[in-house]
Amino acid sequence: MVRAAIGSLVEVEAPAPPPLLRCVSGDRAGWRALHRQYYPVAAAFLRKLGVDERELEDACQDVFLQMFRYLGRFRGEADTSTWLYRLCITQARRTRLRQRVTRALENVLSRVPSEALVSSSFCEPSAQRRIASALDQLSAKQRRVFVLYEMEGLPGKRVAEIEGCTEASLWRRLHEARQVFRDALAGSQVDP
Repeated sequence: MVRAAIGSLVEVEAPAPPPLLRCVSGDRAGWRALHRQYYPVAAAFLRKLGVDERELEDACQDVFLQMFRYLGRFRGEADTSTWLYRLCITQARRTRLRQRVTRALENVLSRVPSEALVSSSFCEPSAQRRIASALDQLSAKQRRVFVLYEMEGLPGKRVAEIEGCTEASLWRRLHEARQVFRDALAGSQVDP
């Protein structure tokens, strides 16, 4: 809390500015607070979007580099977390593309690609493989809305805002994503 004197008699506690506003004003402690607050959110979201564990830290750092780079242009029309989710979506797309290129090169060079896990929050490795496989069956748009709504727990209106689509489009994509995900999980019941 920041103490602000009103007149000469009364002292009122004003809320401390959020970390993003502190960053815009050049406060280094604000940047550390922003990073500490949102790094776990970014890492979990990127993991759910299919970023391999080996690439996760680099992907998170790239998200925060983008955030820092464009901090001065942030207009405040959206929440900080909405902006963060958008940056993560872009970074996940770049990282997955790089992963696909790497796998293709490994196949050409006759190397066996390693398996990516979706989240360390699941205890059982076979459950991780099944969920990762089911998420891989979704299109990029379906995967984003599915992860944001079902796994991150964001409300539909917020997901539509992040995706830049109407709520009707969001619900259609989510319905399709759920169906593909459910079918993919049902098809992987016979998992070794």
